[in-house]
Amino acid sequence: MNEKEIAELRRRFRPDKTNITKVRGCYVNESKEIVSTFEQPLCLMAEDESEGILKILKKTLSGQVGKNLIDIEFTNGQVLEGEEHKLLSRLRESALEDKEAVSDFFTRAVESIQFDGSYLLMLISDSYDVFSYGKDGSKNEDSVSVFSYILSCVCPVKLTTPQISYYTGENAFHNIAVHSVVASPEFGFLFPAFDDRTANIYNALFYTRNLSDDHESFIDRIFGSRAPMPADVQKEVFQTVLATSVPEAGTMEFVRSFHEQVSDLMDAEQEQDEEDEALMLSAEKIGGLIRDCGGEETSAERFEKEYKAQFGEAKLLPKNLIDRKHFEVKTPDVVIKVNPDRLDLVRTEVINGAKYILIRADDNVEVNGMDIKITQ
Repeated sequence: MNEKEIAELRRRFRPDKTNITKVRGCYVNESKEIVSTFEQPLCLMAEDESEGILKILKKTLSGQVGKNLIDIEFTNGQVLEGEEHKLLSRLRESALEDKEAVSDFFTRAVESIQFDGSYLLMLISDSYDVFSYGKDGSKNEDSVSVFSYILSCVCPVKLTTPQISYYTGENAFHNIAVHSVVASPEFGFLFPAFDDRTANIYNALFYTRNLSDDHESFIDRIFGSRAPMPADVQKEVFQTVLATSVPEAGTMEFVRSFHEQVSDLMDAEQEQDEEDEALMLSAEKIGGLIRDCGGEETSAERFEKEYKAQFGEAKLLPKNLIDRKHFEVKTPDVVIKVNPDRLDLVRTEVINGAKYILIRADDNVEVNGMDIKITQ
């Protein structure tokens, strides 16, 4: 799913747009026990309460694609015979009216969730009349298809901090009672994916708030799939592969050139149509970048081999490899932040046997907010 498709679904989570009639779920305590289950109609809630529920659910479709929002893929065999896919399909096709399927889902999910503290596991069903666009780009409100989906999320339940409040009517202070509050989702998913503005039963969209947590046991139990490598871990593994297989990567010139080339690819991607597929980098594509940055042919080949040993045939998003907006040079005692568009101002050099980081400085130099002059 691309950002435009996700944004289209996010707009559904408003009282006047949604077809969600009720929220199903269960409350799980610190001992991983299902204390209670619930089935609450949105129409019977106060307006602020239903808006609060929709706001929480909406956050399951938030964050960056490829980082917080990750594609889960099903194989042909899973779609045809896999028990995990069959259960998700039963939930979707029955609009959560299949009580046995709902109970089975809760049991599987709770058994697999590794979570400290109590939480709510929520589950909703929605049907979206997908509109079309005219040749002139105008929106046609007539439905061309119906996208039916389920969405689930896991929300921590936290206690508020005890506080003192002043009651003017009594002219006195009193303690405010401690309450349980439902926090934003830690993770969740959408099934099926909304690809090309239609249902793709071969994919689901998984959300995680914490970029370093892959929720491996949950993904294995609910989807029967291997958890994708978290974005933060992708970057660490990639940097290790690059450093160990490409000797040239240990120079400022190489790092600067690689950062610039990947940044150029990301800039070009921003200019393309939002409906185009996101730019993904394969082992061969990155190998080509290594050659362009001055890496030897043997280094590029060695990198491609090590890359496939770690990532297989998976492709990586450029934004998971570099931070386009930041470039930092760091020693144990000094941190230098450089405008990514002016990396030419920084270089390294050995002078009289000592290693230096050199920064070209013309005018407007400040130290602790004070203007200084650099003299001969």
